[in-house]
Amino acid sequence: MTGPRAGWLPEGTSLEGAHVRGYTAKHNRPRLAAGSDVYTLACERTAYVLDTHDRAFVAFSGGKDSTAVLNVALDVLNREPSLRRHLPLRVVFFDEEAIPQETEDYVRRVAQRDDVALEWYCLPVQHRNACSRRSPYWWPWAPEDKAKWCRPLPPEAITTLRGFPTWPPEGRLTIPNTNGLLAPPPHTLATLMGIRAQESLIRAHAVRLRPVDNYIVRYKVKSVDWQAGAVSHGNVWKAYPVYDWRTEDVWAAARIHGWDYNRAYDLMEMAGISPSMQRCSPAFGEEPLQKIHVYAQCFPDVWAGMSERVPGIGAAHRYARTELYGYSKKPTKPDGRTWPDFIAHYIAKHSDGSARKVAARITEVITRHYSKTTHPILPKAPHPVTGLSWTFLLTIAMRGDLKQRRQESEQISHHPLTHLWRRYTAELSEAVATGTAPAELGHPRPLPTDPYAIVPDEYKEPTP
Repeated sequence: MTGPRAGWLPEGTSLEGAHVRGYTAKHNRPRLAAGSDVYTLACERTAYVLDTHDRAFVAFSGGKDSTAVLNVALDVLNREPSLRRHLPLRVVFFDEEAIPQETEDYVRRVAQRDDVALEWYCLPVQHRNACSRRSPYWWPWAPEDKAKWCRPLPPEAITTLRGFPTWPPEGRLTIPNTNGLLAPPPHTLATLMGIRAQESLIRAHAVRLRPVDNYIVRYKVKSVDWQAGAVSHGNVWKAYPVYDWRTEDVWAAARIHGWDYNRAYDLMEMAGISPSMQRCSPAFGEEPLQKIHVYAQCFPDVWAGMSERVPGIGAAHRYARTELYGYSKKPTKPDGRTWPDFIAHYIAKHSDGSARKVAARITEVITRHYSKTTHPILPKAPHPVTGLSWTFLLTIAMRGDLKQRRQESEQISHHPLTHLWRRYTAELSEAVATGTAPAELGHPRPLPTDPYAIVPDEYKEPTP
């Protein structure tokens, strides 16, 4: 292996999660000892999935995580004769149009392998556009936007799929729902995916749903007629064989085993972007939007097309990391306005359909809060039990969060409860002292007269 990645790890580095200089993991939770290294466990999981399902494919994006899944699967298949019915390995790549040339080149190298049967789909699947509140979705390779395509259509492109609706745009499927079209019954199909728990709490929770085979989850896709769109016959499963890998494990495996990889990561590394922040997927979604400047900096060719591709892209490039898009500093609530009304003001800025989804999402989160506690939601301090605050809800109202990537529990997952209760009661005491009306906080009952009394005994600190 050549390039900057080859020299990252010291000789003799194992896949047991050794610390790598330069890595700052957002969700660095302790891992339980399993008596084996993560590569061996991933191979065991992959072998089990391939043995227990009629068919399987790797959901490949060209990114580092799906690279790990692909190479683990090929390693298993090439040394397990009983599983070679899966060779050549089916690899499904949904080309999202707004991707670097390095990604296209890498996918093409993968497609040329004898042990891979790659399907290169260029379909107008539905994607989130967080650049504009009024145009919340975009569709790569949409025929009506051909003049704005970021790249020429690859010669390998598959542009039709039985059952995929191409018109109207609002009826087009997301990639998860499109996966239902790849698996006609009665065969069982396993989708091997590069989902890692380190990436977010939602992904961590996804592998805690089942006590056994926790990395295998049934696909929940839209169920309609086979001729008209996505189907779900209960025969499609998602498998996360590298769910417990960290970023440093992925790159350690690439170096130790000599795997090929997407050279776009080298460009981002040389630009000083930390490994945990490096992404090769389109940067139009809520969370990726804050890194949209990376494309302009590292991939000027595709950026030339991206800069004209979706509504709001110009404003997002300039202001994505400002309060205009709900990042960093938040707008200040005017005096005399209640928090529910302030939140509603930003919900109304979305298109009608998106506004309904955002309002429903916020209602769901508030309902969940009051199902766990009777304490008020405060402007800044997250509640120690639920993690909810009005500032968190304001972020959802401004960005949309239509994929529900942000969870209130993330606000408290890295802090001691004693600290959280101290912060919450300090803000609540200030609200009580200044005569804040419950209605301003959207609270249905009077505020506690003694905020310190609501703290559980085990988290109370000695009075000075």
